[in-house]
Amino acid sequence: MRNYLFLLNFLCLPVWAMGNIVDTAFVLEAQKRGVIIWDVRAAEAYQKGHIPGAVSVGAIARALRNPNTEDFLPTAQIEKALGAAGIDPSKEIIVYSTRGDASAYLGLYSLRYFGGTQGHVYHDGIDGWRGAGLTISTNAPRLPPVTLKLTPDPSLGIDTSQMLAAQKRGVQIIDARTVAEFSGNDIRAIRGGHIPGAINIPYEQNWADPDTALKLARKQVADNSGMSLKSGQELKKLYAALDPEKETIVYCQSGTRASETAVVLSKLGFKNVKVYEPSWLGYAAVLNAPANNETFFNVGALNTRLSVMQRRIEQLERELASTKARQP
Repeated sequence: MRNYLFLLNFLCLPVWAMGNIVDTAFVLEAQKRGVIIWDVRAAEAYQKGHIPGAVSVGAIARALRNPNTEDFLPTAQIEKALGAAGIDPSKEIIVYSTRGDASAYLGLYSLRYFGGTQGHVYHDGIDGWRGAGLTISTNAPRLPPVTLKLTPDPSLGIDTSQMLAAQKRGVQIIDARTVAEFSGNDIRAIRGGHIPGAINIPYEQNWADPDTALKLARKQVADNSGMSLKSGQELKKLYAALDPEKETIVYCQSGTRASETAVVLSKLGFKNVKVYEPSWLGYAAVLNAPANNETFFNVGALNTRLSVMQRRIEQLERELASTKARQP
């Protein structure tokens, strides 16, 4: 079992970041205490198997966020969704997904944003649970619904105007996206590039093996165990160039990956860590906001690729229809 003790000292940390990164033994003990366990994966994955007693509202990004802006939905809608599932942010809650999936950390951020103070993240998630040989359930429990009155706390993160002001103060900025996104070669918004002064440390660097996802795609490894967190010493080395005493802002594309890095930094003793929640999606849309490696999205090239794909689909449909017509 990996040593998470370095992550358990959360005194004097920013309020939203308080919350343990916990292991399988902690989850087992918490089950006995009746702690709420929240599975933030898609409904299909949840239905195929989950930690016994875990509840779900579906994929967190779709359940709590606007699909276009990736901002939180109106609070009343979130109250209804969480309340119907019996998820009360004021209670002790363990959030999990698959091993290393930053969505679990977005779940923690969401709990903090809506007033929770007892949130935990099970980093190894369903994979760690299954790997320990523990029971996987397909029965969907129903917790008693609760009537929620949530009050958002926007001070837990920063908006774009605050991000622009922070640059002038010389704060530490971490870009948790991929190298290709940072360099402007992978454009996922109206323009690519990065915020001036930002240091690129992809969130996957927090993993024991940052290349695990690529290796899985290439069938070079058999499982995702490489997505477990690095040891405390390895993480300290990863962020050694940064000053734990300085204000630190983390961003990614929409705040999800940044949430994972922000929690890790807080647990390493960084005193003032915040998430720039709109992240690059919001920043890129403000066209007068300065950017390095700025590259604008090529709509014409996209339309060309879509046209080629459409013609290929139409050709395949004709071939399929012809094959069916020849069948007796």
